[in-house]
Amino acid sequence: MGRVRVSIAVAAAVASAVVLGGRSLLSRQAAIARRRIGKPLGEVSLNADRVWKKSLEGTPIELLLLGDSLAAGLGAERRKETLGGRIAKAVAKRMLRPVRLRTAAVVGSESTALASQLDGLPDDYHADVAVIVVGGNDVTHMVPPWSAAGELEKAITRMQERGTPVVVGTCPDLGTLQPVPQPLRTLLSRMSHRLALEQTKVAWRTGAVPVDLRQAVGPTFREQPDEMFSLDRFHPSAAGYRRTAEALVPAVEMALTNPALVPVG
Repeated sequence: MGRVRVSIAVAAAVASAVVLGGRSLLSRQAAIARRRIGKPLGEVSLNADRVWKKSLEGTPIELLLLGDSLAAGLGAERRKETLGGRIAKAVAKRMLRPVRLRTAAVVGSESTALASQLDGLPDDYHADVAVIVVGGNDVTHMVPPWSAAGELEKAITRMQERGTPVVVGTCPDLGTLQPVPQPLRTLLSRMSHRLALEQTKVAWRTGAVPVDLRQAVGPTFREQPDEMFSLDRFHPSAAGYRRTAEALVPAVEMALTNPALVPVG
């Protein structure tokens, strides 16, 4: 028994050293990534809120964007290149109606910020469809997936209580971020995948429409990083936002035109 206790103690000590060493390595790599990325784009995105395609007839479709810097369009150099601008233009062309965009998304937001974004909307505001893209900051700040998904569920429910269908762009694959060294990049990829799965479960359970951005745009960002990423190599470029919008627009159109096809409960 004495030898067994010694062996167990040695194994525990080795395991602890490995864990501590691993954490130290990941912390150093996170610092490296922060230095490489920096903040060349600042922390304020372009204001793309306006009526798009005014020349079209009919009452404007009310489009609401909630979430983080991706939803806010940080990295785009022109309003029409933001995620909201691209979705609004595409939906207007498909529906043959103008689209009024309102962006409540805020750069740097985690899923907990969705509540305050909704609180900031006018009491009489009603969106015909809402798009939520959030999760990247939850992953980088180590928020448990179940906790982040729970905040998303609350936001979806609040929008549905307003009579607004919701489209959820799930957490993108953070393993495509080239400035992040290995093995941290692989860890972030796994963590973002876990959160995306939880977000998808929430969307299906609540009746929102999930769009798997990891699968829909992840391969393109991984294969063409110079084209898909902006100056900081972290946020999408104009081309990256175009690709992301292309993945989301069909779901937005479905939520607007075929509410019977939107998953319920």
